[in-house]
Amino acid sequence: MEKKTASAPARPLAAPPVGSTRQPEHGGGCFSLLSSVRPVPLLASFMVSLLPRAPYLASFPKPASSSLRPPLPAMSASPSAAAAPAAVAGSEAAARPRKLPVLLFDVMDTLVRDPYYHQIPAFFKMSMKELLESKHPTAWSEFEKGLIDENELAKKFFSDGRSFDLEGLKECMVRAYEYIDGVEDILCCLKKNNYEIHAFTNYPVWYQLIEDKLKLSKYLSWTFCSCRTGKRKPSPDFYLQAVDHLNVDPASCIFIDDRMVNIEAALSVGMVGLQFKNAEALRKDLCALGVELSPLVCEGEAHVQ
Repeated sequence: MEKKTASAPARPLAAPPVGSTRQPEHGGGCFSLLSSVRPVPLLASFMVSLLPRAPYLASFPKPASSSLRPPLPAMSASPSAAAAPAAVAGSEAAARPRKLPVLLFDVMDTLVRDPYYHQIPAFFKMSMKELLESKHPTAWSEFEKGLIDENELAKKFFSDGRSFDLEGLKECMVRAYEYIDGVEDILCCLKKNNYEIHAFTNYPVWYQLIEDKLKLSKYLSWTFCSCRTGKRKPSPDFYLQAVDHLNVDPASCIFIDDRMVNIEAALSVGMVGLQFKNAEALRKDLCALGVELSPLVCEGEAHVQ
């Protein structure tokens, strides 16, 4: 889906109340859209923050340990491609002072192109309208939360129980996965500048397919996936679990997502939120918050201007 380029970051907005009525979350990946394809926002860039653009890079005191928030569930053994980089990142972090802010990235349509809008309807030889009308209303969300496995998904993906080629679907999705233009350069620069970066995504165990193809773990840890936590954006509990797991103040976290409803949830718990439009707008928004994005040459990659 084509993104429009921003000319400048927008002004900070106040956070909406937690209980406000918003458009329902459509998920972090394919199939979560229940009734229509989301329109392309008219604003070319939108940056929202609860805090002034001041000392995000300073050292923040750790929050009090007596928290009433539920702890992040223990992570089950994950693929070596994702687990090993996380272990390395942890050992490196222990050897140096923690650099703030911590960056939390949505994945689909923020870092990686979502195959939902074009490739998936084509795979089923359906229009988008036909796909939306025929799929089960909750099967994909249950898959994202780890409540059902892929075999159960295959049985209930369509409301009428029709069968389909599950492996063919996965192959179709893998072919479609690719970095959104310019974002890998930004991730590379953030890593070179020693920022702590985590995925914060609504996605099932098929995130492993993304990792296998694009190797996102070169830049970030797959720490907060809905299939491992059992929670999905925009539930505030998902964000609060992340804060407790990271042991940082919410104001020390910058959350980047293409969906405004997810940004609003981040604001409601005290995080800084940036709505993703395109890589250039994101670069400007991060720089406006004081995040270091010095032009660097990454191996096999071009300069970030």
